[in-house]
Amino acid sequence: MRLLWARRPRRAAVWACAAAGFVVASGFATRLPDPLFDDPVSSVLEARDGSLLGARIASDGQWRFPGRDSVPGKYAAAVIAAEDQRFRWHPGVDPLALARAAWTNLRAGKVVGGGSTITMQVIRMSRGSRPRTYREKFVEAALALRLELGTDKDEVLALYAAHAPFGGNVVGLEAAAWRYFGRGPADLSWAEAAMLAVLPNNPGAVHPGRSRAELLEKRDRLLGRLQETGTIDAEELELALLEPLPDAPRPLPQVAPHLLQTLAAGDGGAGRRYASTLDAALQRLVGDVASRQSRSLASMGIRHLAALVVDNRTFEVVAYVGNSRWAVGEGTGHAIDLIRRPRSTGSILKPLLFARMLDAGEILPETLVPDIPSQFAGYRPENYDREFRGAVPARTALARSLNVPAVWMLRRHGVDRFYDFLRGMGMTTLHRPPGDYGLTLVLGGAEGTLWDITGMYANVARIGGGAGSPASGQAAGELARGRAAGGLAPGLYRPRILADAPPATAGRAPLSVGAAWLTLEALVDVARPGAESQWRVFGDGRRVGWKTGTSYGHRDGWAVGVTARYTVGVWAGNASGEGRPELTGIGAAAPVLFDIVNRLEGEEWFPRPEAHLREVKVCRSDGYRAAGGCETTVGWAPRDSHFERPSPHHRTVHLDPSSGLRVHGRCASVHAMSHETWFVLPPGQESFYRRWNAGYRPLPAYRADCAETSAEASARSPVDFLYPDDGTRIYIPVELGGRKGRAVFAAAHRDPDATLHWHLDDRYVGSTSVFHEQALDVADGWHVVTVVDEMGNRARRGFEVLARAEGAGQPR
Repeated sequence: MRLLWARRPRRAAVWACAAAGFVVASGFATRLPDPLFDDPVSSVLEARDGSLLGARIASDGQWRFPGRDSVPGKYAAAVIAAEDQRFRWHPGVDPLALARAAWTNLRAGKVVGGGSTITMQVIRMSRGSRPRTYREKFVEAALALRLELGTDKDEVLALYAAHAPFGGNVVGLEAAAWRYFGRGPADLSWAEAAMLAVLPNNPGAVHPGRSRAELLEKRDRLLGRLQETGTIDAEELELALLEPLPDAPRPLPQVAPHLLQTLAAGDGGAGRRYASTLDAALQRLVGDVASRQSRSLASMGIRHLAALVVDNRTFEVVAYVGNSRWAVGEGTGHAIDLIRRPRSTGSILKPLLFARMLDAGEILPETLVPDIPSQFAGYRPENYDREFRGAVPARTALARSLNVPAVWMLRRHGVDRFYDFLRGMGMTTLHRPPGDYGLTLVLGGAEGTLWDITGMYANVARIGGGAGSPASGQAAGELARGRAAGGLAPGLYRPRILADAPPATAGRAPLSVGAAWLTLEALVDVARPGAESQWRVFGDGRRVGWKTGTSYGHRDGWAVGVTARYTVGVWAGNASGEGRPELTGIGAAAPVLFDIVNRLEGEEWFPRPEAHLREVKVCRSDGYRAAGGCETTVGWAPRDSHFERPSPHHRTVHLDPSSGLRVHGRCASVHAMSHETWFVLPPGQESFYRRWNAGYRPLPAYRADCAETSAEASARSPVDFLYPDDGTRIYIPVELGGRKGRAVFAAAHRDPDATLHWHLDDRYVGSTSVFHEQALDVADGWHVVTVVDEMGNRARRGFEVLARAEGAGQPR
């Protein structure tokens, strides 16, 4: 018996060596599965520094992160010490380990150990839940040899770390590190690395939530082995042994969940690792601001908020908050990524119209634009405050977000041209023909996404900072290289969120450096909300070019701000489209915007691009080219624009020096006259303008003996129509009760005390004073309305009333 037992170890060793030889021979003839692992993986989002921002569970319900090419040093040392001490030296199969396992199994009379190397365990994991038989062990050994023929040791270790089970539904080192310790594998301590090294050995029985004593014993035993081999010193061992085991698994970070959801949906739900351009610190900061501000907005029934921050130099998105908070399955809409959802734009597109008209030579920043009651083919825009100012500089109209001047500007520029410009600037949501939007295009008639709109403003900022057309000259090129620290070439770009994606070019910029800079300067004058209104008082007040927008029905509040470094876009509202009285750009979105801007890194404001601007001598009172002896000032225009229109509001008047009344050559001698250049607005504009401008001087009346003989008096009538324009087509709706409505006509007179007499088709219909409006019952067809003052001055307008289609309730 003693002889028999003595021979058994040698016999077992012989059999183990013979088996190993067979395995080696088999390995060269064996093919590996391709791919080795095809298990679904989690979608993982990382910041630009590689830190984890969020993850979504894999389709099979496992937390299994996409694998990496390497394993952190602490875990590599720990797992090799625990699982395969000769890992660095064997070819995938360890004959000594196999012999030891065979002898152990023979002594126990059952399989208690397999002698598997880390490489063999990789093969076993790749083959799924197969029975642990001798035949399967031979196959694993053969495939392990084959794997190491074309794979280095670090890659094998990375495969093991990515697919090892760590208890529950946690698979792989990275998922385990975040679930159990709340940080990535590279940041694990020696104690944490050792615990994760021993956990896959029996993850079902040994788990941080149960069998803690056994797990702690295995961890500490491994730490002692690491100290014995010199991997850690005595002090490190002492500190490691003091560390407690983790409690229940931790939730994974959810710093940008809406972005991760959007990216994963774009890939059809397939898991992958997304290396984003997000700045982890900024992302958390903006998320905290949005969360805090949204709590205040929620008390007003405004439940959702989105914010986007773009680096103007590189067009990288550095912060992305798709909604005020993350919640799935509550029916509250908080899972919707509102950065990508089209919403009514309100007034947020007005700066782009301003910039385009500057380039087209149609306005200068100080050019007066009408602000009077107006109706355009049945469309009657109103300013937010329901007031009219007669005429305002285009720059002021933009800063105050006046609707009526914006519609007048778009009418002059052309809807089709502005539509093409918006698409050229990167607006992707204009799916209907230009005519479908009409003049409402600049007031919220179109829908846009926060992604597109923030990108468009960022392009204005980048261009205004000097990164304009390649043909802008040497000075522009130097300025562009200085401002575009990210190395982007001149042109138009779209925001990018994936770090491995190249900058998304959108062609040549359809906007000049000069026009962009002048637009940014105008936006600095927009009045800020709350305490921000005093920003100029403080020496460190930061210049921000910004604009708000509020959609019809108070359904959307927008605010977009530009600093020299960043562009920040904010949207506030309800995903359902529900409107709220308090939901405005200035009230809901602007405070969030400045809360974010004030926390961002500041830079000096864009310098004036002298090479892209030219000085223009203009009339101080109306911003048109100086003509007729007006008081002049110097304005700026884009270098290649051609604004040449002389002032239409200045004319020479002849006065009686003694009375100050006007005279002319038929009633006074020339040597008895004085001559003066007078600023004169059309009657409709003048009646409102002088209410807001105390310094405006109405044109003097003619001296009594000159009035009747003045040919100029009839040529320049003091009376004018506010509505309708000549040739206007009017549809008169039916009021409640089925009664036909009335058309309301409006006129203005230079003399506030004048009385106007109204005639419809030469039929007298009434008189007005002070406020000149008449509501008239007008039949279908063409008509002429006439107003006459007591001096015989008159104005006439032809218009058409559209007939109603029978039974349809609509005009034909």
